[in-house]
Amino acid sequence: MYNFEYHKPTSVADAAALLAKADDAKLMAGGMTLLPTLKQRLAQPSDVIDLGGIAGLAGIRKEGNALVVGAMTTHAAVAHSAEVKATIPALAHLAGMIGDPQVRHRGTIGGSIANNDPAADYPGALVALGATVTTNKRTIAADQFFTGLFETALDAGEIVQSVSFPVPEKAAYTKFRNPASRYAIVGSFVAKGPSGVRVAITGAGPTVFRWKEAEAALAGSFTPAAVEKLTAPSSGLNSDIHASAEYRAHLVGVMTKRAVAAAG
Repeated sequence: MYNFEYHKPTSVADAAALLAKADDAKLMAGGMTLLPTLKQRLAQPSDVIDLGGIAGLAGIRKEGNALVVGAMTTHAAVAHSAEVKATIPALAHLAGMIGDPQVRHRGTIGGSIANNDPAADYPGALVALGATVTTNKRTIAADQFFTGLFETALDAGEIVQSVSFPVPEKAAYTKFRNPASRYAIVGSFVAKGPSGVRVAITGAGPTVFRWKEAEAALAGSFTPAAVEKLTAPSSGLNSDIHASAEYRAHLVGVMTKRAVAAAG
């Protein structure tokens, strides 16, 4: 690990000010990705700005017909929240499948979406539910937030503050997980809500994407049979030691069918 200056601000404004004046600062939420990267000397930031001291960034609340989750809310808090279980149980189920207990008690929703690992689970929930990300500068629709492999629409100096999820009529998430890391080799989040039927696929490609063909089929009949004969194209999907692009394409169909069945 290289030397760096450590900061623990108590407000978003202070964090943004530190970020602006540092040569090459990195924000740290739960540290699940940043700390291993620093330990392996794959990054050499001049400053690390720990968001853990900003109390207002954590918490879950209902606002009208939406569930708002603070950026520093841990996966465990989402998984065990009575409010989440009552309003969007699929989101609680998703959070409970992330990593292991240690990861779930340290990792945060804000850190996960800002990192945008292609195999992360939360991006699927944001896109399928039509969520909105609020930063210290603006609001960003989930469809525009995730832009590529480990890339988002966040600008320099922009800090995620919360995510607002419209409450769906029904939703479910299923994933074929790596047995060691529990990352999604392929995950499918299916939702029927204010924006109609949406199917978001994670793990399969460089970033989360909507499976429009399945959405159209489910809009006509929200049943597993509606997607039974659909085949996702393998072009552009990830291919690695865990699964080929062709196998991932097959899993997209399998996981979506299971998600629809789970949504009921």
